[in-house]
Amino acid sequence: MKTAKSALTLVPLMACLGLLGAAPASLPVDFDSGSFAEFVQQGMESWEVPGMAVAVVKDGEVLFLRGFGVLRLGSDKAVDKDSLFAIGSTTKAMTAAALAILVEEGKIAWSDPVVRHLPEFRLHDPVMTRQVTVGDLLTHNTGLGNADFLWYGKSNSRDEIVRRLRFLEPSTSMRSNFTYQNIMYLVAGEVVEAASGITWDSFLTTRIFQPLRMDGAVPVASAWAGFPNVAAPHDRLEGTVATIENASVDAVGPAGSVWSGVEDMSKWMRMLLDEGKAPDGRQVLSAKSVEELFQPRVIVSGNGFYPTTELTQPHWTTYGRGWFQHDYRGKKVDFHTGSIDGMSAIVGLIREQSLGVCVLLNLDHAELRHATMYQVFDLFGDGASRDWNSDIKNLYDKRSAAARERSEEAEQQRVEGTSPSLALDHYAGTYQDPLFGAFEITHDDGRLRGVYGPALQGWLDHWNYDTFRIRWDAAWRGTTLVSFVLDHRGRVKRLELGNASFARAPTEPRPSGSGTPK
Repeated sequence: MKTAKSALTLVPLMACLGLLGAAPASLPVDFDSGSFAEFVQQGMESWEVPGMAVAVVKDGEVLFLRGFGVLRLGSDKAVDKDSLFAIGSTTKAMTAAALAILVEEGKIAWSDPVVRHLPEFRLHDPVMTRQVTVGDLLTHNTGLGNADFLWYGKSNSRDEIVRRLRFLEPSTSMRSNFTYQNIMYLVAGEVVEAASGITWDSFLTTRIFQPLRMDGAVPVASAWAGFPNVAAPHDRLEGTVATIENASVDAVGPAGSVWSGVEDMSKWMRMLLDEGKAPDGRQVLSAKSVEELFQPRVIVSGNGFYPTTELTQPHWTTYGRGWFQHDYRGKKVDFHTGSIDGMSAIVGLIREQSLGVCVLLNLDHAELRHATMYQVFDLFGDGASRDWNSDIKNLYDKRSAAARERSEEAEQQRVEGTSPSLALDHYAGTYQDPLFGAFEITHDDGRLRGVYGPALQGWLDHWNYDTFRIRWDAAWRGTTLVSFVLDHRGRVKRLELGNASFARAPTEPRPSGSGTPK
């Protein structure tokens, strides 16, 4: 395992490789918006994307700003520059910028222990609790593993999600490894509220959106209720693209809940590329703070980065404060994707060229986003290019095929001819865990049904022995194996779902006189 290095180590290394400040200036290019639009449209057909919006900015100017396709399949409402899309985890860079503003104001410091601002903050390890800093919250190396089960499909409040962190055991030692972790960004948002006196949602609106004139952007999905110009999410169901339900990210808003149109995102990119100045000249962030956000903080190993490295072949991959980073054709790229059910996004910058691209799509994990970003980078590079649409689609098609093979192998491991140990009604009950919460199993008309939060519900079919497969009502969420573990008396004592284990809650005592031993 490689130890994560500080920026003081990483920056000289990249300078020695000639990758910071030494790359040749971009060649003069006449941006052909018509040819670029054809590239996008061809990509949409190949990836079956219903709707998409793209912005390209260069040297403080917007070179391309356009919507393609429709907001929802079956509708004639076209996507335009103001259509709202979920920008997903590209929100993280905005949360980092919010903290940077508070650092500028002297209300926090990057090196402050989190408990200085959130006295009730607790992790499983008391030493980690005391040592985690504000800066650590943004770099995915606190030692905690993925904990999206605390919010995805659940009704847990932000306070409850943060409270349960004390039950999450670390997966690695602190600052030793990069593990993508959404909940720490929620904690970062709580620090914003504690230091500013207003919620993260309000801070983003008043200190970033309003100064940048991002008038259509909203911090959470609940804020666009009733808006007419909002993209609907889509996914592939049994091989066919279809409209699905929105998956709310509001509970972990600072990690990924912003919705925006592509024109507003162009203003965000122009500010970051112009030393923190809004398009009208107002200073939103200091130039020093902008540099702080983009300094490499953590080395990201190959398996922690994007599959596109097979094509881009970077020499190094890192993470700053809310930005993935790598070298591409001698230049440093800062970018981040956003992915939530049925929605995809990417924001990519080459700061030394004052070049930025934002892509918003209403199809789940539509990697046309990567193809479009690298196409733009090549247009302002050394003139060389490749068939990005074809190459990236082939790359991800191979990965999808490999995933199907793994699924088929799992299916083949199923033991045929077995039966549950107990009558089905004996599996019904409430199963609980301090970290994972409650999982309810009911018995209805000869079948078992599972409920693990408002959005994770489905029927259980027998798999083998005391294991069942739950088919989530939301078909795009797939299936999951649920296993019941019996004690020495043949009674169900716990339920296991992936890495989660839920103990069966005690049943109600029988009334007095029922013959139950006292």
